[in-house]
Amino acid sequence: MKQQIILTPEGYLELESELNELKNVVRPRIIKDLKDARAQGDLSENADYDSARDEQAQVEARIKELEYKLEHSTIAEKGSEGTISIGSFVTILYEDNEEDEYQIVGSLEADPLDNKISNESPIGVAVIGHKKGEIVEVSSPNGSYKVTIKDVK
Repeated sequence: MKQQIILTPEGYLELESELNELKNVVRPRIIKDLKDARAQGDLSENADYDSARDEQAQVEARIKELEYKLEHSTIAEKGSEGTISIGSFVTILYEDNEEDEYQIVGSLEADPLDNKISNESPIGVAVIGHKKGEIVEVSSPNGSYKVTIKDVK
């Protein structure tokens, strides 16, 4: 079973932009580097050639990966106004009165250090479909706890 890749519109554009950069800027530069290295003569002991070949392999692998992700992704549609969905910015209040703001994103875009949490994370699962003012229970590996949804954008 193929896992569905869910992206925010911004996440899709970021992947698309990276793919275009690799195809239109990086790939041609590597081809030029390979051509220049070949012109130096003996390829068996040519570090520049080996380095360019390694970089080419990495770039081609990343291009394939990005093409696959873009081809098999779905852009998340914004839910109804005020209802939390992928792409929503959510401010939550924990039981200890600590407040955090997160953006709910697909798992591919998740970056906890940037406050982007996956729709598959315990908090993401708990808050999706809810509205401002609701108290929801979050089931985590360390036990359940409640959070209050303070704001939804």
